[in-house]
Amino acid sequence: MKTHLTPRDLALTLAVVSIWGYSFVPIKVALNEVPPFTLAAVRFFIAAVPMVLFVRPPAMPWRGVFAYGFAIGVCQFGLLFLGIKLGMPAGLSSLVIQMQVFFTIGLAVAFAGDHVRRHNLVGAAVATVGIVVLAGYKLASGMTGTMLGFAAIIASAVAWAVGNVVAKRSAADHGADMFALTVWSSLVPPLPLLALGFLFEGGSSIFTSIAHMSPLAWGCVLIMSYGATLFGFGSWNALLHRYPTALISPFALLIPISGLASAAIFLGESLAPVQMAGAVLVFVGLVVNVYGLRMRAFLARRADHRR
Repeated sequence: MKTHLTPRDLALTLAVVSIWGYSFVPIKVALNEVPPFTLAAVRFFIAAVPMVLFVRPPAMPWRGVFAYGFAIGVCQFGLLFLGIKLGMPAGLSSLVIQMQVFFTIGLAVAFAGDHVRRHNLVGAAVATVGIVVLAGYKLASGMTGTMLGFAAIIASAVAWAVGNVVAKRSAADHGADMFALTVWSSLVPPLPLLALGFLFEGGSSIFTSIAHMSPLAWGCVLIMSYGATLFGFGSWNALLHRYPTALISPFALLIPISGLASAAIFLGESLAPVQMAGAVLVFVGLVVNVYGLRMRAFLARRADHRR
């Protein structure tokens, strides 16, 4: 397994987390028209259909496809959308859900045979300090959420970690194509999510909300389905297969940074100095995580030269 990101894969990783960070904007917009479970069902239905007509099923047991689809589609996004609907601001949710980084690393060590190096831990710790700084600023500025919303986001983070490990094991054990897994697993969430929507979001009125979605809401769904789901998760899972989990998963800590930048660009929101400091810490931590071995080798050579 590779221990250094190639320039191409580094660019791909940055593209994925940028799209995921931006996707919190269309999520918030679409939730103004469609309740959370229903919105998540529509998202994954559009991601699966018509793509399943053109993409072969992944070479792996169907129980793995179902487990991944249920963890990511039903649990992660159903709980994420529910948490935002219950009062967790989108920006704060994008910070809290990054707990998945540590859940993913822990599960990968326990169930996928991964190993964590010292520089991975140091880099993740520095980046986490940056996330804490950003979260502290949000809380100090009065952005708070309900306890139920907070609990839903934490549960969503655990589900994301489980999905990451299922995908990694599927690629390692069966050589499954990660894009195919993303497409076919997207068939799993719609019916369970619609059932939850029917029970908790107004019965048959959920279909009325879908029928009356505005062009803006449908545009948001397309961004979520094709950008965040098919491109995002297909690429992310492939990266997790090619590299150690502790090298890739901390890049998710850039998602809130992308969200802040998107808000500044598209919504005209300004960035406070404290937010900029938090962003710098996240970047420093990721540099240590990615280039830690090279940095240690360079410092060792410098020390030997001085002797």
